[in-house]
Amino acid sequence: MRANYKFSNICGTVYQQGNIIFTPDGNTLLSPVGNRVSVFDLVNNKSRTLPVENRKNIAAIALSPDGNVLVSVDEDGRALLVNFKRGVVLHHFNFQKPVQDIQFSPDGKFIAVTHDSHVQVWRTPNHLVREFAPFVLHRTYTGHHADVSSIRWSPDSTCFITTSRDMTARLFTLDPLEGFRPKTFAGHKDAVVGAYFSADGKFIYTVSRDGAVFTWTAKDEPDDAEVPQLVSSALAHSIPQTRWGVHDRHYFNLPHTKVVCTTFHPPSNLLVVGFSSGVFGLWELPSFTNIHTLSISQEKISSVAISPTGEWLAFGARRLGQLLVWEWQSESYILKQQGHYFDMNTLSYAPDGQTIATGGDDGKLKVWSVQNGFCFVTFSEHTAPIMGITFAKHGSVLFSASLDGTVRAFDLVRYRNFRTFTSPSPVQFSSIAVDPSGEVVAAGSTDTFEVFMWSVQTGKLLDILAGHEAPVSTLAFSPTGANQLASGSWDRTIRIWSIFGRSRAVEPLTLSSDVLSIAFRPDGVELGASTLDGQITFFDVRSGKQSNVIDGRKDVSGGRKADDRVAAANSSSTKAFTSLAYTADGSCVLAGGNSKYVCLYDVREGEGVLVKKFQISENLSLDGTQEFLDSRKVNDAGINVDLIDDRGNASDLEDRMDTTLPGASRGAGDMSVRRYRQEARTKCVRFSPTGRAWAAASTEGLLIYSLDDTVMFDPFDLTIDLTPQAVLNILAEGEYLKALVLAFRLNEKPIIQQVYERIPRSDIRLVARQMPNIYIPALLRFTSEHLEKSPHLEFDLIWVQAVITAHGRFLRDHSGEYAPVLRAAQKALGDVEGSISRLCDENTSTLQYLIDQSVVKHGLDTDMSSNAFN
Repeated sequence: MRANYKFSNICGTVYQQGNIIFTPDGNTLLSPVGNRVSVFDLVNNKSRTLPVENRKNIAAIALSPDGNVLVSVDEDGRALLVNFKRGVVLHHFNFQKPVQDIQFSPDGKFIAVTHDSHVQVWRTPNHLVREFAPFVLHRTYTGHHADVSSIRWSPDSTCFITTSRDMTARLFTLDPLEGFRPKTFAGHKDAVVGAYFSADGKFIYTVSRDGAVFTWTAKDEPDDAEVPQLVSSALAHSIPQTRWGVHDRHYFNLPHTKVVCTTFHPPSNLLVVGFSSGVFGLWELPSFTNIHTLSISQEKISSVAISPTGEWLAFGARRLGQLLVWEWQSESYILKQQGHYFDMNTLSYAPDGQTIATGGDDGKLKVWSVQNGFCFVTFSEHTAPIMGITFAKHGSVLFSASLDGTVRAFDLVRYRNFRTFTSPSPVQFSSIAVDPSGEVVAAGSTDTFEVFMWSVQTGKLLDILAGHEAPVSTLAFSPTGANQLASGSWDRTIRIWSIFGRSRAVEPLTLSSDVLSIAFRPDGVELGASTLDGQITFFDVRSGKQSNVIDGRKDVSGGRKADDRVAAANSSSTKAFTSLAYTADGSCVLAGGNSKYVCLYDVREGEGVLVKKFQISENLSLDGTQEFLDSRKVNDAGINVDLIDDRGNASDLEDRMDTTLPGASRGAGDMSVRRYRQEARTKCVRFSPTGRAWAAASTEGLLIYSLDDTVMFDPFDLTIDLTPQAVLNILAEGEYLKALVLAFRLNEKPIIQQVYERIPRSDIRLVARQMPNIYIPALLRFTSEHLEKSPHLEFDLIWVQAVITAHGRFLRDHSGEYAPVLRAAQKALGDVEGSISRLCDENTSTLQYLIDQSVVKHGLDTDMSSNAFN
């Protein structure tokens, strides 16, 4: 079992805070998600997350005009200089103060950064040269009396304009200019949100928070005014030498609405404005013509961006976690994504491993595509938090259990809720399980301590299993169809029910603490259970005896919260695994809980060895990620400044308002402040059926970790004579079978691919038939991966058919051992089938349209000829 899983993507969250930006080609959108940056390819409909992390939540990001250098700055002003195309951190830097805005100059040579009431301009570091101190300060600019909120460069990169909360905008030159006096643009009655240059430099537009747009242009010079002799005539008409004055004043006139964010597209003179009411507007300047107004969110729009071509508008709403891309000319969505509003409670992989379903505290059930990372359907029928979801083993059916007292079944073909299961008296359901046949669904309750069973086909209640003396926390059916249902409860017992047998036998298993999660091994022989004391206990299902125990408290413990009174090393009493998942071959167990760690254990042959610990986040904005608290953050009163609620200092009224319940304090059950200080933890972990990835429902979203085969040298049977050149020489001699075997022994993907693609189509069946059995799983897995990415569709299908035909009996006899490989092949074939069927449907429709048009045209020609004959 390999353990080299690497972080690959965040699916459940698309936007959290900060500014969103387009790449220079306009095809990709960058969005800050916590302390990471997600990249959305809008043309190929894919998403990925850069493998770099800031220390805290990102406040601002900027991308160089050539698209090579990305700068991300967190809440404290600590920045990362990242090679964007490779996703590698080049340098760490501290700007010392919180950064409101950061902008590259159009020529890419300088970076302007806000620094309280000052502005600093730095020289852009070279991303091709590793330097000890790549950031070099060019100049610091002063003049504002309050925090600077935005910066915008002129098209020629010689000057820039800044806006501030002191209700003014100021114009600065990059280098000292003789005869230049700093220009102040005053007259607004509220903080200035943005200031922009027109494409020709003849106009400057300023937008204030109260909805006023001022157009500034050159003042008329008196006839007797003398132009300084030292200034050339070309420079006299440039932006710094112009005497600017208000040319026009315009107002949006939207009552009880504030301007939150703006952006401007100079080539088309389009001003995009996002309001606090969730409405955005598109205006053409300088005429101030309203082109478009649309309400896209129930909350205020936090960030707005416009593509370089001016066709696409991107919006981010922080409170709801929404990310939208709107094409304003055709009035259609290019991208519309939203994460869970509150915590993500549970997740489940589909049997083919292509989709992941998640359920959250907001009562929504979302289904995500593993291929592109996007949510393609959301079910909102539940009215309370969803506590458990699971897929049926066969068919596209998804089941969910909620605290609203219902269990619902969803059809993923027609995207509808086709069954709703309820109990005779209202109860809250906290767990769910479906039997392998998909005909019986069971749910455990938290208040009556019973397990309810329904028929999926009829929707009728079949049985109520009573016996537990505390809330039922987890359920699991035996995967082998042995008619066994295991239920775990807070009464410190696991009960194994023979639900379909005549005896209705119940076998209780007693543990030392409250049961939090249980999981069957894929062969149904072993049952693992995690308890509140941090242990994972394993039972032999047939004998009912304990076979192994893992004391995981020391493994899962780690991270000290800001209000903890004990050190992280001694705070393990509150740590436990709340979720368990077996790998597809049953050799390892993945465990996650209320800490920042997810642990992978090897449980073969009665062992319980910790293979690897994964830290799900290094974000210091979350509680519980630090091992030691910083004593410098304790003020004179002995209070940690991180625990001081400073939301009353927010600039927006809705952010300053105190919505807490009267008399309630933090930690006393006040649910209205649960989003204030989030804690790093994992509520659910699941392994992909293919064994190539696992997912975790964490505080930051749906984290996906996948095997990283590209950077690992893992030879299978290496000898001193086995080299890449030797493999290529044998391939050149036409010994395809020997070359393919040696390539798999070397186990380097580029070599395997080169040999694989060089084998003639006529020799595929012969090579597949003579391939040794030991290399068959590796060959089938490689073919499945190649099938997903390669255009050689028929070539790969011939390989799959040849391997299955020649070695089907061997694979069937070892189906348990090679289940991940077979599922990977099934997933790849399902993908191909969907793509081809969709393409054929489109081609059929197109051909039918062309035939209909030709018939119509032929009829018209016949009518015209008959009329001419008459």
